[in-house]
Amino acid sequence: MRTDMPEDSTMSLAEIADRMNEALADRPLDNSIKFDCGEDGAITISGTEARLADEPADCTIRISEKNLVKLLTGKLNPMAAFAMGKIKVSGDMSVAMKLSQL
Repeated sequence: MRTDMPEDSTMSLAEIADRMNEALADRPLDNSIKFDCGEDGAITISGTEARLADEPADCTIRISEKNLVKLLTGKLNPMAAFAMGKIKVSGDMSVAMKLSQL
């Protein structure tokens, strides 16, 4: 998922959700995915909507807000991040793989 964010982005979760909404408008998801950023909050995406919400989802990705920005800007390889423990995935792993379509 690449959302054309500035390189040195220190975006809020609300700004990240807005960027995700732009990407989802053209490529909706059939499943739901939650990005759980701990105390910083959560973004749940499904269909054509990304919202600031900690809702049940088919797949939950636990990641820091800082690493989420890096992931979305292409500065963090998802497989390497998973291997290094920067990303933890629970639920349906195949749903997480669908993120690349965005």
